[in-house]
Amino acid sequence: MKPDPAHPLRRVDALEAGLTDFQLRLLYTEGGWRRLGYGSYVSSSNYALLSDVARHVLAVDALLPCVDDAAVVSHHSAAVLHRLPLTGINLSKVHVTRDRKGGGRSSARSVVHCAPLEEVEILDGRRVTTQARTVVDMGRTASLDTAVALGDAAVRGGLSHSALNLELDRARGRKGIAAARQAIEILDGRSESVGESLSRTRLLTAGFRDLDPQAKIVDTEGRIIARVDILAARKVVIEFDGEVKYGRDLRPGQDPGDVVFEEKKREDNVRALGYPFVRITWDELWNFDPVVKRIEQALALAEKLPTPLGRVIYMPPFGSRS
Repeated sequence: MKPDPAHPLRRVDALEAGLTDFQLRLLYTEGGWRRLGYGSYVSSSNYALLSDVARHVLAVDALLPCVDDAAVVSHHSAAVLHRLPLTGINLSKVHVTRDRKGGGRSSARSVVHCAPLEEVEILDGRRVTTQARTVVDMGRTASLDTAVALGDAAVRGGLSHSALNLELDRARGRKGIAAARQAIEILDGRSESVGESLSRTRLLTAGFRDLDPQAKIVDTEGRIIARVDILAARKVVIEFDGEVKYGRDLRPGQDPGDVVFEEKKREDNVRALGYPFVRITWDELWNFDPVVKRIEQALALAEKLPTPLGRVIYMPPFGSRS
């Protein structure tokens, strides 16, 4: 048997195909392969090309055959399999949950949680906590940033607040449930990126309210001139500026400079209708006090300006909050 570098290799399969443990040892000591642990190996050159998320999926697949069928992929490992965005999370360990009262443990490569499991999904053959349960678990155990960013994405994808509230009720009394309730209370699927979710979280934490994501600004002739990241107090436009955003708006054959120029014209058109405009960069999310001052100044200016021209179309929140 000649191992295929394009696919991970499990020891049990290699032995069945005729390889010996000595040959496997040569594979990862001299043959350009690496051990994932739990009797799994992968080509080092292919592994180097993978994202942290893709590497984590390999780690999940390496672990699952070595645990009993009652173990379910959970927490941030489940978030990865549900394709929810993760920010500020270390993916070095695979998380699973067992439906029992005690026996949780942590090792160099995995964390075993113990808690009731009322519902389980099957994703590509893997037993995984449901999306709602995953969001609640992350709300209990991760930062507010992480929980809101992935929770916004889940709600944007169709997860209802009623499903989240059911999981919150099921998790009553577990460690971190208050933090999970705080995160889920502010989820809003209208935020379209991690940067927009974090911007909204920072604004709420700073005490700003009446925030409307993805509001459409309409001019006096009825033309939609902008769909803005956040409209604050129905008076101030707040935009998150990320490099990904400009790349996302790039049309085939268009130069990035053209996108920046069009964005500047869009901002000028919004200002001309009477809306103060505040931009937030990624770096400013981690030093938010200057942003707070700029927004306070913009809100004070808006109070002195005439009522903006045109009108606003507000996008209703995603999902049911019942």
